[in-house]
Amino acid sequence: MKAPEREVTNRDVAERLTLMARLLGIAGEDQYRIAAYERAGRQIDRLSLPVAGLDEEELTRIPGIGERIAGQIREIAATGTFGELRDLQETIPGSVVDLLGVAGVGPKTLHTLYKKLGIQSLDDLEQAVKGHRLRALSGFGAKREETIQRGIEQFRRRPNRMTRPQADAVLAALPDGPYTVAGSYRRGSSTVARLTIVAIEDRPETREGGDDGVDVRFTEPGRCGTALLCATGSAAFLERLGEVAARQGYRLTPEGLVEAANGRLQEFASEEEVFLFLGMETVPPELREDRGEIELALRHALPGLVGISDVQGDLHAHTTWSDGRQSLEDVAEAGERRGYEYVVITDHSSRVRPEALTKQQAEIERVNRHHDCRLLSGSEVDIRSDGTLGYENRILADLDLVIASVHSGFSQDQDVLTRRILTAMENEHVDVIGHPTGRLLGRRPAYGIDLERVIAHAAATGTALEINASPHRLDLEDIYIRQAKMKGVKLAIGTDAHRIGEFANMRYGITLARRGWCTPDDVLNTRSLSALLEWTS
Repeated sequence: MKAPEREVTNRDVAERLTLMARLLGIAGEDQYRIAAYERAGRQIDRLSLPVAGLDEEELTRIPGIGERIAGQIREIAATGTFGELRDLQETIPGSVVDLLGVAGVGPKTLHTLYKKLGIQSLDDLEQAVKGHRLRALSGFGAKREETIQRGIEQFRRRPNRMTRPQADAVLAALPDGPYTVAGSYRRGSSTVARLTIVAIEDRPETREGGDDGVDVRFTEPGRCGTALLCATGSAAFLERLGEVAARQGYRLTPEGLVEAANGRLQEFASEEEVFLFLGMETVPPELREDRGEIELALRHALPGLVGISDVQGDLHAHTTWSDGRQSLEDVAEAGERRGYEYVVITDHSSRVRPEALTKQQAEIERVNRHHDCRLLSGSEVDIRSDGTLGYENRILADLDLVIASVHSGFSQDQDVLTRRILTAMENEHVDVIGHPTGRLLGRRPAYGIDLERVIAHAAATGTALEINASPHRLDLEDIYIRQAKMKGVKLAIGTDAHRIGEFANMRYGITLARRGWCTPDDVLNTRSLSALLEWTS
């Protein structure tokens, strides 16, 4: 039995158990058994202690974990899955399980559709909806049919692209070897259609390869510079760079620069050598989109982009006080491990009542006495459908930092949604607008919002816009980050971490900031603790 490729996390275990519950629901199994797996998945997901290293006796001490599930957790830790789940997956077509991604279709609903109507694919479901066959089933009326129809339409609009974590998983499964990841992944795109790999061989044959969403280009060490350059830049960037080379009498190819006069090949072992040869500053991969970077590189005037080492703290973190899976103590320890000066605790206003917020502030003060990384008292405050905020001003005034976010009313008219955010920015206590477009990559498109109006008003009110670093959001997109920067708007990178491991997602936010041409001065959390508190005061 094959061992997992990487260390099994609590999230991995919880996902396997939750999938088991869903498959049991599709199969129409006993509700108590389904509930047992759901409960076990929730318990494991909220634990900070890694369960992969626990034995069965230790696992059974966790509430909701019996001997059977404890044994299956041990299987997951050893192999990445467990036998009963594999057996169940073999009896239910994967195309059926995929339908759980359609809004309005849960396991019980899917059981009925699968067993009563024989629906096994999205096309089957769409035909059944169009033929009004669902209405013949008990509990299915016209309104529910319409909900599922909208869910199908939304599901079909999902882009067929990999998120950054999905791409990382593909890369992690590749065998070790001398290669570099190129393409849009290296440029830091939020999603990736295919992965491009530049593999180095001493005597490569003239060939390309690829499989499972990966294209492989082979080169030899002495020609790696132009091979990687041509495999990384966008088509527009490479066309513009080719014009620079042509003005100097050369043709840009993956093998090197070919001298137009005599066909002689100039080879380069690194990208830096290519740029130097052309009299240019090296263009960082994130900027290779033909948005003015080549002209600046020729003048040696590129901005000094922000880097992960510039980050002094995280501005967006959730704990067990709301929907997080980490304690205040956990967050402080995680911040210390990353060398942060501070982490802002921003639990949801909808989950933390004012009196509980006061208790949390006292607990933050207690935790701060024992840690070098200081926790700041903040909140992610709801921007309600009418534009009011989730806390009164007297409560907001006592917080170190306030993020205001839209969490409901996504279907409102664009003007109404935009005005909600503009109104929130006019509140003197709001420091940051969280995940400004509300998108969830591959699951939910950005809601209708006029970002140009939002950026202009952020500049007028001195409000920062968040770069949400969660790889499931990556919100804002780079073109709007650059627009905000050019208007003088500060950007606040927050991981939106709900678990300790998610603080590492800061790298995704930094990549987005770099794609938006941000320097350290453009990013709020490159500031020291004292400078940050001065800005928010």
